[in-house]
Amino acid sequence: MGNKILVTKSSMPSLDEYVNEIKDIWDTHWLTNMGEKHVRLQEELVKYLEVGHVELLTNGHMALELTMQAMNLHGEVITTPFTFASTTHAIVRNKLEPVFCDINEDDYTIDVSKIESLITDRTSAILPVHVYGNICNIEEIERIAKKYGLKVIYDAAHGFGERYKGKGIGNFGDVSCFSFHATKVFNTIEGGAVCFKDMDFGRELYRLKNFGIRDTETVDGIGANAKMNEFCAAMGLCNLKHIDGEILKRKKVVECYRERLCGIDGIRLNTVQKDVEPNYAYFPILIDEKVFGFSRNEVFEKLEGNNIGARKYFYPLTNTFDCFHGKYDANLTPVAMHISKRVLTLPLYAELSLEDVNRICDIIVSMKM
Repeated sequence: MGNKILVTKSSMPSLDEYVNEIKDIWDTHWLTNMGEKHVRLQEELVKYLEVGHVELLTNGHMALELTMQAMNLHGEVITTPFTFASTTHAIVRNKLEPVFCDINEDDYTIDVSKIESLITDRTSAILPVHVYGNICNIEEIERIAKKYGLKVIYDAAHGFGERYKGKGIGNFGDVSCFSFHATKVFNTIEGGAVCFKDMDFGRELYRLKNFGIRDTETVDGIGANAKMNEFCAAMGLCNLKHIDGEILKRKKVVECYRERLCGIDGIRLNTVQKDVEPNYAYFPILIDEKVFGFSRNEVFEKLEGNNIGARKYFYPLTNTFDCFHGKYDANLTPVAMHISKRVLTLPLYAELSLEDVNRICDIIVSMKM
Protein backbone atom coordinates (compact mmCIF):
# COMPACT_ATOMS: atom_id res chain seq x y z
CA MET A 1 0.00 0.00 0.00
CA GLY A 2 3.03 2.26 0.38
CA ASN A 3 3.67 5.08 2.79
CA LYS A 4 0.68 6.82 4.28
CA ILE A 5 -0.35 10.08 2.63
CA LEU A 6 -0.77 12.50 5.50
CA VAL A 7 -3.30 15.33 5.50
CA THR A 8 -0.39 17.75 5.63
CA LYS A 9 3.40 17.72 5.57
CA SER A 10 5.66 20.48 6.84
CA SER A 11 7.55 22.57 4.31
CA MET A 12 11.26 22.59 5.13
CA PRO A 13 14.40 23.99 3.54
CA SER A 14 17.28 21.68 2.68
CA LEU A 15 19.29 20.50 5.66
CA ASP A 16 22.34 22.34 4.33
CA GLU A 17 20.42 25.60 4.09
CA TYR A 18 19.12 25.35 7.65
CA VAL A 19 22.49 24.32 9.06
CA ASN A 20 24.09 27.26 7.29
CA GLU A 21 21.50 29.59 8.83
CA ILE A 22 21.98 28.35 12.39
CA LYS A 23 25.79 27.96 12.22
CA ASP A 24 26.57 31.34 13.74
CA ILE A 25 24.43 30.54 16.79
CA TRP A 26 27.36 28.41 17.95
CA ASP A 27 29.52 31.54 17.80
CA THR A 28 27.13 33.86 19.63
CA HIS A 29 25.47 31.33 21.99
CA TRP A 30 22.40 33.61 21.67
CA LEU A 31 19.54 31.11 21.69
CA THR A 32 16.51 33.23 22.58
CA ASN A 33 15.45 36.63 23.99
CA MET A 34 14.97 38.52 20.72
CA GLY A 35 18.28 37.66 19.08
CA GLU A 36 19.56 38.64 15.64
CA LYS A 37 17.47 36.06 13.79
CA HIS A 38 14.32 37.01 15.66
CA VAL A 39 14.85 40.67 14.73
CA ARG A 40 15.67 39.84 11.11
CA LEU A 41 12.61 37.62 10.71
CA GLN A 42 10.37 40.38 12.07
CA GLU A 43 11.83 42.80 9.54
CA GLU A 44 11.43 40.33 6.67
CA LEU A 45 7.82 39.58 7.64
CA VAL A 46 6.92 43.28 7.76
CA LYS A 47 8.07 43.49 4.14
CA TYR A 48 6.52 40.23 2.96
CA LEU A 49 3.17 40.74 4.65
CA GLU A 50 3.16 44.46 3.74
CA VAL A 51 2.12 45.50 7.25
CA GLY A 52 3.07 48.22 9.69
CA HIS A 53 4.45 46.14 12.54
CA VAL A 54 5.00 42.48 13.43
CA GLU A 55 5.61 40.98 16.86
CA LEU A 56 6.83 37.37 16.94
CA LEU A 57 5.61 34.94 19.58
CA THR A 58 6.17 31.35 20.55
CA ASN A 59 2.95 30.20 18.84
CA GLY A 60 -0.29 31.39 17.32
CA HIS A 61 -2.30 30.67 20.45
CA MET A 62 -0.23 33.03 22.56
CA ALA A 63 -0.62 35.61 19.79
CA LEU A 64 -4.38 35.49 20.34
CA GLU A 65 -4.29 35.20 24.12
CA LEU A 66 -1.83 38.03 24.72
CA THR A 67 -3.46 40.27 22.12
CA MET A 68 -6.68 40.21 24.13
CA GLN A 69 -4.73 40.94 27.31
CA ALA A 70 -2.86 43.81 25.67
CA MET A 71 -6.20 45.30 24.58
CA ASN A 72 -7.54 44.94 28.13
CA LEU A 73 -10.78 43.46 26.85
CA HIS A 74 -13.73 42.77 29.10
CA GLY A 75 -17.10 41.04 28.94
CA GLU A 76 -18.05 39.34 25.69
CA VAL A 77 -16.26 38.59 22.43
CA ILE A 78 -18.28 37.66 19.35
CA THR A 79 -16.63 34.83 17.43
CA THR A 80 -17.35 31.62 15.52
CA PRO A 81 -17.44 28.00 16.72
CA PHE A 82 -16.19 26.80 13.30
CA THR A 83 -12.52 27.10 14.16
CA PHE A 84 -9.66 25.37 15.93
CA ALA A 85 -9.83 25.03 19.73
CA SER A 86 -7.25 27.81 20.20
CA THR A 87 -9.60 30.59 19.11
CA THR A 88 -12.24 29.84 21.74
CA HIS A 89 -9.78 28.80 24.43
CA ALA A 90 -7.87 32.07 24.11
CA ILE A 91 -11.08 33.96 24.86
CA VAL A 92 -12.07 31.78 27.81
CA ARG A 93 -8.57 31.74 29.32
CA ASN A 94 -8.77 35.54 29.41
CA LYS A 95 -11.95 35.20 31.52
CA LEU A 96 -13.97 36.60 28.63
CA GLU A 97 -17.25 35.15 27.39
CA PRO A 98 -17.35 33.83 23.81
CA VAL A 99 -20.60 34.65 22.04
CA PHE A 100 -20.95 32.34 19.07
CA CYS A 101 -22.12 33.66 15.73
CA ASP A 102 -23.10 31.32 12.91
CA ILE A 103 -21.16 31.03 9.66
CA ASN A 104 -21.84 31.45 5.95
CA GLU A 105 -22.71 28.30 4.07
CA ASP A 106 -20.58 29.23 1.07
CA ASP A 107 -17.18 30.21 2.53
CA TYR A 108 -17.51 29.08 6.19
CA THR A 109 -16.54 32.49 7.60
CA ILE A 110 -18.56 34.39 10.20
CA ASP A 111 -22.05 35.42 9.03
CA VAL A 112 -21.89 39.20 9.28
CA SER A 113 -25.67 39.52 8.95
CA LYS A 114 -26.01 37.94 12.40
CA ILE A 115 -23.32 39.87 14.29
CA GLU A 116 -25.32 42.98 15.27
CA SER A 117 -28.08 40.96 16.91
CA LEU A 118 -25.46 39.46 19.25
CA ILE A 119 -23.99 42.78 20.43
CA THR A 120 -24.80 43.80 24.00
CA ASP A 121 -23.47 46.43 26.36
CA ARG A 122 -20.94 43.81 27.47
CA THR A 123 -19.46 43.25 24.00
CA SER A 124 -15.88 44.49 23.65
CA ALA A 125 -14.58 42.82 20.48
CA ILE A 126 -15.26 40.72 17.41
CA LEU A 127 -12.91 37.81 16.70
CA PRO A 128 -13.59 36.55 13.16
CA VAL A 129 -11.65 33.68 11.58
CA HIS A 130 -10.32 33.45 8.03
CA VAL A 131 -11.21 29.80 7.37
CA TYR A 132 -9.17 27.56 5.05
CA GLY A 133 -7.76 30.78 3.59
CA ASN A 134 -11.28 32.07 2.85
CA ILE A 135 -11.36 35.73 3.86
CA CYS A 136 -14.11 37.19 6.06
CA ASN A 137 -16.37 40.03 4.93
CA ILE A 138 -13.85 42.65 6.01
CA GLU A 139 -15.80 45.74 4.99
CA GLU A 140 -18.96 44.78 6.88
CA ILE A 141 -17.04 43.73 9.99
CA GLU A 142 -15.25 47.08 9.94
CA ARG A 143 -18.57 48.94 9.57
CA ILE A 144 -20.11 47.11 12.52
CA ALA A 145 -17.03 47.57 14.70
CA LYS A 146 -16.92 51.31 14.05
CA LYS A 147 -20.65 51.70 14.67
CA TYR A 148 -20.45 50.03 18.10
CA GLY A 149 -16.91 50.97 19.09
CA LEU A 150 -15.61 47.40 19.12
CA LYS A 151 -12.11 46.00 18.61
CA VAL A 152 -11.53 43.56 15.75
CA ILE A 153 -9.00 40.75 16.15
CA TYR A 154 -8.65 38.52 13.10
CA ASP A 155 -7.61 34.93 13.61
CA ALA A 156 -5.55 34.76 10.43
CA ALA A 157 -3.93 31.39 11.17
CA HIS A 158 -5.02 30.16 7.72
CA GLY A 159 -4.32 33.40 5.88
CA PHE A 160 -0.55 33.76 5.66
CA GLY A 161 0.62 35.40 2.43
CA GLU A 162 -2.86 36.23 1.18
CA ARG A 163 -3.88 39.60 -0.19
CA TYR A 164 -7.34 41.13 -0.38
CA LYS A 165 -7.96 43.85 -2.95
CA GLY A 166 -4.21 44.24 -3.30
CA LYS A 167 -3.48 44.60 0.43
CA GLY A 168 -1.75 42.10 2.68
CA ILE A 169 -4.32 40.32 4.82
CA GLY A 170 -2.54 41.33 8.03
CA ASN A 171 -3.57 44.96 7.53
CA PHE A 172 -7.22 44.47 8.47
CA GLY A 173 -8.87 44.89 11.82
CA ASP A 174 -7.05 46.29 14.83
CA VAL A 175 -4.87 43.20 14.88
CA SER A 176 -4.32 40.05 12.81
CA CYS A 177 -2.89 36.97 14.51
CA PHE A 178 -0.98 34.33 12.56
CA SER A 179 0.11 30.80 13.39
CA PHE A 180 3.47 29.52 12.15
CA HIS A 181 2.84 25.98 13.35
CA ALA A 182 4.53 23.16 11.44
CA THR A 183 1.26 22.36 9.63
CA LYS A 184 0.78 25.84 8.18
CA VAL A 185 1.63 27.23 4.73
CA PHE A 186 4.54 29.08 6.38
CA ASN A 187 6.11 27.60 9.47
CA THR A 188 8.81 28.40 12.01
CA ILE A 189 8.47 24.87 13.49
CA GLU A 190 6.34 26.44 16.23
CA GLY A 191 5.57 30.12 16.23
CA GLY A 192 3.12 32.91 15.71
CA ALA A 193 2.90 36.59 14.99
CA VAL A 194 0.72 39.60 15.58
CA CYS A 195 0.37 42.32 12.93
CA PHE A 196 -0.71 45.73 14.18
CA LYS A 197 -0.59 49.49 13.60
CA ASP A 198 -0.94 50.96 17.12
CA MET A 199 2.48 51.28 18.77
CA ASP A 200 0.97 51.63 22.25
CA PHE A 201 -0.64 48.23 21.75
CA GLY A 202 2.67 46.89 20.40
CA ARG A 203 4.59 48.01 23.46
CA GLU A 204 2.04 46.38 25.77
CA LEU A 205 2.13 43.15 23.75
CA TYR A 206 5.93 43.09 23.88
CA ARG A 207 5.85 43.57 27.64
CA LEU A 208 3.29 40.78 28.08
CA LYS A 209 5.31 38.30 26.03
CA ASN A 210 8.41 39.04 28.14
CA PHE A 211 7.25 38.57 31.75
CA GLY A 212 5.87 42.11 32.07
CA ILE A 213 9.38 43.57 31.93
CA ARG A 214 9.40 47.25 30.94
CA ASP A 215 13.19 47.70 31.13
CA THR A 216 16.16 46.17 32.93
CA GLU A 217 15.00 47.47 36.32
CA THR A 218 11.25 47.85 35.88
CA VAL A 219 8.68 45.06 35.89
CA ASP A 220 5.32 46.82 35.99
CA GLY A 221 3.09 44.14 34.54
CA ILE A 222 2.32 40.46 35.03
CA GLY A 223 3.39 38.85 31.77
CA ALA A 224 3.98 35.47 30.22
CA ASN A 225 6.99 33.97 28.45
CA ALA A 226 6.00 33.86 24.79
CA LYS A 227 9.23 34.70 23.00
CA MET A 228 10.24 32.95 19.77
CA ASN A 229 13.67 31.32 20.00
CA GLU A 230 16.48 31.67 17.46
CA PHE A 231 16.17 28.17 16.01
CA CYS A 232 12.51 28.75 15.15
CA ALA A 233 13.32 32.18 13.73
CA ALA A 234 16.07 30.59 11.62
CA MET A 235 13.58 28.08 10.19
CA GLY A 236 11.29 30.99 9.38
CA LEU A 237 14.06 32.89 7.60
CA CYS A 238 14.80 29.84 5.46
CA ASN A 239 11.15 29.03 4.70
CA LEU A 240 10.32 32.63 3.83
CA LYS A 241 12.82 32.49 0.96
CA HIS A 242 10.82 29.66 -0.60
CA ILE A 243 7.26 30.65 0.34
CA ASP A 244 6.13 31.88 -3.07
CA GLY A 245 7.33 28.66 -4.69
CA GLU A 246 5.62 26.59 -2.00
CA ILE A 247 2.32 28.38 -2.59
CA LEU A 248 2.66 27.79 -6.33
CA LYS A 249 3.17 24.07 -5.74
CA ARG A 250 0.10 24.00 -3.51
CA LYS A 251 -1.87 25.77 -6.24
CA LYS A 252 -1.08 22.96 -8.70
CA VAL A 253 -2.34 20.40 -6.20
CA VAL A 254 -5.57 22.35 -5.71
CA GLU A 255 -6.06 22.74 -9.47
CA CYS A 256 -5.73 18.97 -9.88
CA TYR A 257 -8.28 18.33 -7.13
CA ARG A 258 -10.67 20.81 -8.71
CA GLU A 259 -10.33 19.28 -12.15
CA ARG A 260 -11.00 15.77 -10.83
CA LEU A 261 -13.78 16.51 -8.32
CA CYS A 262 -15.65 19.35 -10.01
CA GLY A 263 -19.11 18.27 -11.09
CA ILE A 264 -19.29 15.17 -8.86
CA ASP A 265 -22.85 15.09 -7.57
CA GLY A 266 -22.96 15.38 -3.81
CA ILE A 267 -19.52 16.97 -3.46
CA ARG A 268 -19.17 20.72 -3.10
CA LEU A 269 -15.77 22.33 -3.49
CA ASN A 270 -14.36 25.30 -1.64
CA THR A 271 -15.48 28.74 -2.81
CA VAL A 272 -13.11 30.74 -5.02
CA GLN A 273 -13.36 34.24 -3.61
CA LYS A 274 -13.29 37.41 -5.65
CA ASP A 275 -10.48 39.91 -4.93
CA VAL A 276 -8.50 37.36 -2.87
CA GLU A 277 -5.01 36.16 -3.78
CA PRO A 278 -5.18 32.74 -2.09
CA ASN A 279 -2.48 30.71 -0.37
CA TYR A 280 -4.09 27.30 -1.02
CA ALA A 281 -3.88 26.45 2.66
CA TYR A 282 -6.53 23.70 2.75
CA PHE A 283 -8.77 21.77 0.37
CA PRO A 284 -12.13 21.15 2.04
CA ILE A 285 -14.95 19.26 0.36
CA LEU A 286 -18.53 19.19 1.57
CA ILE A 287 -20.25 15.83 1.20
CA ASP A 288 -24.03 15.58 0.84
CA GLU A 289 -24.77 11.99 1.84
CA LYS A 290 -28.22 11.95 0.24
CA VAL A 291 -26.80 12.90 -3.17
CA PHE A 292 -23.32 11.34 -3.04
CA GLY A 293 -24.54 8.08 -1.51
CA PHE A 294 -22.00 7.99 1.29
CA SER A 295 -21.49 10.13 4.37
CA ARG A 296 -18.47 12.23 5.23
CA ASN A 297 -17.46 9.66 7.82
CA GLU A 298 -17.67 6.84 5.29
CA VAL A 299 -15.48 8.74 2.82
CA PHE A 300 -13.03 9.44 5.66
CA GLU A 301 -12.91 5.74 6.56
CA LYS A 302 -12.52 4.68 2.93
CA LEU A 303 -9.51 6.96 2.53
CA GLU A 304 -8.10 5.82 5.88
CA GLY A 305 -8.44 2.22 4.72
CA ASN A 306 -6.30 3.12 1.74
CA ASN A 307 -3.58 4.68 3.90
CA ILE A 308 -4.71 8.24 3.14
CA GLY A 309 -5.16 10.70 5.97
CA ALA A 310 -7.99 13.21 5.60
CA ARG A 311 -9.32 15.35 8.44
CA LYS A 312 -12.78 16.26 9.75
CA TYR A 313 -11.78 19.89 10.05
CA PHE A 314 -13.55 21.56 11.88
CA TYR A 315 -15.36 18.89 13.85
CA PRO A 316 -16.56 19.02 16.53
CA LEU A 317 -17.55 22.68 16.85
CA THR A 318 -15.84 24.44 19.73
CA ASN A 319 -19.20 25.23 21.35
CA THR A 320 -19.80 21.48 21.69
CA PHE A 321 -16.46 20.60 23.35
CA ASP A 322 -16.66 18.38 26.43
CA CYS A 323 -14.90 21.06 28.47
CA PHE A 324 -17.87 23.39 27.81
CA HIS A 325 -20.55 20.75 28.39
CA GLY A 326 -23.94 22.37 28.98
CA LYS A 327 -22.57 25.90 28.70
CA TYR A 328 -23.38 26.80 25.08
CA ASP A 329 -26.26 25.95 22.76
CA ALA A 330 -24.92 24.70 19.44
CA ASN A 331 -28.44 24.86 18.04
CA LEU A 332 -27.92 28.63 17.82
CA THR A 333 -25.28 28.03 15.14
CA PRO A 334 -27.12 25.57 12.87
CA VAL A 335 -25.16 26.28 9.68
CA ALA A 336 -21.87 25.68 11.47
CA MET A 337 -23.28 22.44 12.89
CA HIS A 338 -24.48 21.33 9.44
CA ILE A 339 -21.11 22.05 7.81
CA SER A 340 -19.08 20.45 10.62
CA LYS A 341 -20.84 17.12 10.09
CA ARG A 342 -20.20 17.10 6.33
CA VAL A 343 -16.82 18.75 5.72
CA LEU A 344 -13.62 16.84 5.01
CA THR A 345 -10.22 18.38 4.29
CA LEU A 346 -8.17 16.34 1.84
CA PRO A 347 -4.37 16.00 1.91
CA LEU A 348 -2.66 19.17 0.71
CA TYR A 349 0.98 20.19 0.90
CA ALA A 350 3.62 21.47 -1.47
CA GLU A 351 5.36 18.11 -2.00
CA LEU A 352 2.15 16.13 -2.59
CA SER A 353 2.54 14.55 -6.02
CA LEU A 354 -0.19 14.86 -8.62
CA GLU A 355 -0.05 11.08 -8.89
CA ASP A 356 -1.12 10.85 -5.26
CA VAL A 357 -3.79 13.52 -5.79
CA ASN A 358 -5.21 11.47 -8.63
CA ARG A 359 -5.14 8.32 -6.49
CA ILE A 360 -7.10 10.13 -3.76
CA CYS A 361 -9.62 11.36 -6.31
CA ASP A 362 -9.92 7.93 -7.92
CA ILE A 363 -10.96 6.46 -4.57
CA ILE A 364 -13.55 9.18 -3.93
CA VAL A 365 -14.96 9.07 -7.48
CA SER A 366 -15.14 5.25 -7.41
CA MET A 367 -17.46 5.45 -4.39
CA LYS A 368 -19.96 7.41 -6.49
CA MET A 369 -19.96 4.92 -9.37
